[in-house]
Amino acid sequence: MNPAALAFAAFLTAAVGTLGGLGGAILLVPILVLSGMEAKFAAPLGLVSVAAGSLAAAPQQLRARVVNHRLGVATEIVASSAALVGALVSGFIGQSLLAVLLGGVALVAAFFGGRRKGIRNLPDPSLTAADVGETPGTLAGVYPLGNEFVPYRAKRLPLGLIGMGMAGLISGLSGVGGGWVKTPTASEVMHVPVKVAAATSTFTVGVTAAVGLLVYESQGRIVVSDAALVAAAGLVGGTVGVRLQHLLPPPLVRRGLSFTLAVIGVLLIVRR
Repeated sequence: MNPAALAFAAFLTAAVGTLGGLGGAILLVPILVLSGMEAKFAAPLGLVSVAAGSLAAAPQQLRARVVNHRLGVATEIVASSAALVGALVSGFIGQSLLAVLLGGVALVAAFFGGRRKGIRNLPDPSLTAADVGETPGTLAGVYPLGNEFVPYRAKRLPLGLIGMGMAGLISGLSGVGGGWVKTPTASEVMHVPVKVAAATSTFTVGVTAAVGLLVYESQGRIVVSDAALVAAAGLVGGTVGVRLQHLLPPPLVRRGLSFTLAVIGVLLIVRR
């Protein structure tokens, strides 16, 4: 893939991935593999894109006070440990098997992204803007939804941590990032509102990506010029995506992303 095409792909996937809270690498890595790049070199670029998108989106999400730091730290410890294991194992997996793995990951992401529900937590009229934020010492809080305020509390933490561990393992193995697993796990398993789940996932996936990148660098799998290009384009794409996040309905974005992922997944498995 020529530099211009690589930069455009990184920009577009970072923007779309930030919109859906799934991370741009879930699109970028399969696209790079389909373009002819070896999966072992595409995977590190996916993690670079994840880290860049996370860095770009973080300031606005923090200002909106929709990130739950305590939840993010609790889940990230498990995810990062699993990402380290996945990155170490990935060096022993062949090109064909990685392509099939990427295709399977894309299809699973399409399924979960397409079936994810809308709003579960309802606004509480007794709450005000002063209540927005995390509740100290708990995995609960309040987030703004238009002119209303919604309380929430994370549930089923042990089961949620298992899902976060799977997210980290897949991130390290394939380089697609763990946002597509983290966001629905937090939303559907732990009953955290989608907006908070997506923001917290976007805020923390950069840490998971950094762990995997350290291993990839030790294996000599990072092309610095390509990584720098993807990082720059990912920063711009992530900034655009997080701004558009407030304009487009999340269900519409997720359905479109799920369709694209399904097509890419089938192509990867058929053309391995």
